[in-house]
Parts: sequence; C-alpha cells; structure tokens
Amino acid sequence: MRRLFDDELAELDADFTEMGMLVSETIEQAVNAFTNRDAVAAQRVIDHDHDINEREIALEKKTFEMIALYQPVTTDLREIVTILKAVSELERAGDHARNVAHAAIKFGSKQKIPVLEQLMNQMGQLTTQMVKDVLSAYVNKDEHEARKLADVDRQLDQLNHQVRADSYQQMRQDPAFETGASIYLNVAQDLSRIGDYVTNVCEWIIYLKSGQIIELNTASQDGEAE
Repeated sequence: MRRLFDDELAELDADFTEMGMLVSETIEQAVNAFTNRDAVAAQRVIDHDHDINEREIALEKKTFEMIALYQPVTTDLREIVTILKAVSELERAGDHARNVAHAAIKFGSKQKIPVLEQLMNQMGQLTTQMVKDVLSAYVNKDEHEARKLADVDRQLDQLNHQVRADSYQQMRQDPAFETGASIYLNVAQDLSRIGDYVTNVCEWIIYLKSGQIIELNTASQDGEAE
C-alpha cells in the first residue's frame, strides 16, 4: 500500500510541476504578446486557456481521491494539501495571463506611451521570472527562496502604483488617451495579481516544509479575475 501511495504521490507531484510550467509559459507568452502588440500570439494564449483549467480539475480530483483512499497524515498530507491549494492559485494566475492577452488585442494600434511601456516591461519581466522562481522553489522544497519572492511581489505592487499615477497624469494632459490608459491600468493590475497568487503559492511551500500557515504579504489585494 505504501509503495502504491508513494508512486501516486510522485505522479501527482510531477503533474503539478507540469501544470506550473504550462502556466509559466502562458504568462510569458501573454506578456510578450502585450509588449509586442502581437494579436496572433495573444489569441493563441486565449485559445489554450482551457488547457490550464482542465489540468486544475484533474489535479484537484486526484488529490481528493488520494486523501479518501489513503488517509495520509503529517508530511504526506501536507504535500497533497499544498498541491490542492497551489493548483488553484496557478489557475487564477493563468486567468490573469488570459486578460493580458485580451488587452494586447484590444490595444491594437493605439499610441504607446514610452514611460508606461518601460514600467510595463519591468512588471512583465518581474512577473515572468517570479513564476519560474516559485516553480523552482517548489521542486527544490526551498522555503528560503519562497520567502524571498514576497519582496518581488512588493516591487510589483510599487510598479503598479507608478503605472496608475503616470496613467492619470497622461490622461490629464491628453483626455483622448483615456482608453489606452485604461488598458495600461488593467494590465498592470493583472500582473500585480499574478504576483499575489505566486506569493500565495510561496506560503503553501512554507507550509509544506514547516507545517505553519503564514501570510507573506498582508497588503490588501484588489478584485480578482472572474
């Protein structure tokens, strides 16, 4: 029985990591699509959004089955719970990547604002790397790395606030920029929310290692994507 459980747990772990890689690739593709205003690449992200949703459902079903069948305790249970919780966070991050892809299409040929483009590029790079780093932290069960990523989340929040301030300033100077500004604002918010969800995954990695449930970032979080 123990060997069967270990085999299924290893398979669950591999499937979760694979989903994490898919989410990471999706976020990177969405960010690149927005940066380059590549509507074709953006549409590909949107068209494959269901892949992430399907993996989430399959992983959740598997975790429930393992808990019911094996009734694991202590470390084994923590690993299953970590995956159950973290998979939901990754799916939500994927939803925000889809939003960014929609924004790339909606932006079209509207005028780019250099100062906002620079801020968005910074946010995109930070977000993309943050997702890669949290996967590495999970694979290596690295609590220290997980804790460090909360600092990146705070950087994203600061950049999001700067995008907001600069967008409002641009709108005051040119009221016709309102539509473009709303897109910048929404994408910055989406990237910031991805950072929040990654931070939540970090908290579950810490739980996996220590058994303690903590909050790495107590800053208020705005509304989520549907």
